[in-house]
Amino acid sequence: MSNMFRSLAVRNYRIWFVGALVSNIGAWMQATTQNWVVLTELTDNNASAVGITMALQFGPQLLLVPFSGAVADRFDRRRVLLVTQSLLMLLAVGLGVLLVTGQAHLWHLYGFALALGIVNAFDTTSRQAFVSDLVGTSQLSNAVALNSASFNSARLVGPAVAGVLIAVVGSGWVFLINAASFLAVLGALLLIDARPAPAPASSRRESQLRQLSAGFRYVRRRHDLLVIFVIVFLVGAFSMNFPVISSTMAVEFGRGASDYGLLSSILAVGSLAGALLSARRPDARMRVIIIAVGGVGVVSLVAAFMPTFWSFAATLVFFGLAISTMLTTANGFVQTTADPAVRGRVLALYMAILMGGTPVGAPLVGVAADALGPRSTLIISAAAGLLAFGVGIAWLFTDRRLRFHRERGLHFAVTHAGRPGLDDDPGKQTETLTAPISILRRGDAALGAGESAPIEGSSASATGAIRVDDGEDPERPPAK
Repeated sequence: MSNMFRSLAVRNYRIWFVGALVSNIGAWMQATTQNWVVLTELTDNNASAVGITMALQFGPQLLLVPFSGAVADRFDRRRVLLVTQSLLMLLAVGLGVLLVTGQAHLWHLYGFALALGIVNAFDTTSRQAFVSDLVGTSQLSNAVALNSASFNSARLVGPAVAGVLIAVVGSGWVFLINAASFLAVLGALLLIDARPAPAPASSRRESQLRQLSAGFRYVRRRHDLLVIFVIVFLVGAFSMNFPVISSTMAVEFGRGASDYGLLSSILAVGSLAGALLSARRPDARMRVIIIAVGGVGVVSLVAAFMPTFWSFAATLVFFGLAISTMLTTANGFVQTTADPAVRGRVLALYMAILMGGTPVGAPLVGVAADALGPRSTLIISAAAGLLAFGVGIAWLFTDRRLRFHRERGLHFAVTHAGRPGLDDDPGKQTETLTAPISILRRGDAALGAGESAPIEGSSASATGAIRVDDGEDPERPPAK
């Protein structure tokens, strides 16, 4: 158990964890209320309007990649977060006042969603990379998993509380309560005494375009990251439209706001379990990501045919478990294996692809729900999950040269491209399927494309520019 929560031994991370948990509860209350207001108060059960709201909220994640990644790498992330969290608090106050006074219209929600997306584009990237400023490299994977656990613990509480508050005091007050919850995370940021090392002078001299291109070049040489990006795009675009899925399914079963909030909380039970199980693992593994996304496809298909509200709700536990396991492991893999000098830009690309898929998928899923019924949204989710699983399996067989060897009876051994000289001999190859290449290859061979070893060095805890001279390989390990 102590191994699961080992990152909380770090004072700064402990402060951040508590503040973020309170703020996340408020954020989930707001997100639940926002989509319910669009669906039932400002429209007549128009799922397309919910999809448009989501597209406006998550679209900036994709469009602002050149800026959000550079900000996360060049500036003090703590100060960036103080600014973005303050802006998010003011936005919640503004929309809350409009709703309380009865002046809110659909275009107000659209504008709020767009402004929220712009601020979150900078906040999300800096917040994800900020974890590396609080804990060491050895604790980073665990801290990322605990962040996900905090996020999903808030999802367990926030939507259910929002459903009750909407019925008791009205939707506007939920936004105002969320605004007050930002005081917790702002207070935590002021108490944290971490000060990251300043970026090297070379990073200030290099143009933003060259810095951004370095991030793209780095990812292009990492085939494992490319596979993760494809997987999270498919799932983000077509499986993670839960506001559309849950709100329309709640209406399908003749339920109200409190039951809509209950569905989100039930989903969070599985999500929290997935995050905690990920925290127990010593490293983030590709095989876990691939298996989990296959689970997303299977569970979505099962959920599509559930005949009652409660049988559908039960499947959401497993849906949340699969989604959370995939996202937590993918996030940890990206953070722990990316070169620290370019981590912010890689995370910006990751978040842009994950969230940027929503503007593509959410309107389509909303239209499908209106035209074909709410269950069609789950069929779309199943197709996306199974396609992503196929992409991951194809990578294992091609890039990793996955092989199955029959031993005796029905026993099989699995081998892959590991240390040079082992070939496909199952008697010699004993490493786990996706062990870090730095362990598999113990010689002096340089890391190549598609490998996933963390790059360690004297600057492991700093961020800044990476060299982008022509012909320079950003993956090449430092000379020893």
